[in-house]
Amino acid sequence: MLDGKFILAVVPARSSSKGVADKNLRKLAGISLIGRAGLVLGELDFLDARVISTDSPGYVEEAARFGLDAPFIRPAVLSGDDAGIVETMQHAIAESEAHYSVRFDVTLIIEPSSPMRIAADVTGAVR
Repeated sequence: MLDGKFILAVVPARSSSKGVADKNLRKLAGISLIGRAGLVLGELDFLDARVISTDSPGYVEEAARFGLDAPFIRPAVLSGDDAGIVETMQHAIAESEAHYSVRFDVTLIIEPSSPMRIAADVTGAVR
């Protein structure tokens, strides 16, 4: 919680990429893209929840290794090439609020495909 606001961080990571198969498990300096997102979020003590939105059991396993919860599996309709981030986030927020029994005031989208972010970047965006 920060300034009385409940904060949710969502790592959207679908497994079906046209360009690079399982790109979110690809490693950069020995750590997967999902892992890099989880490590950054693990540095932020003001987050109330850190979740992965995915359709892949393998991604769920990787996310758990890096401190991300997986309280739901993303449905197939939100996992294809035509799936939009707005609908994906609406689903993730609704499922997270039901799981944690809290209404989140702030939601962060932490794309695994942006592995160079640091905790200060996320903190600055939230503030």
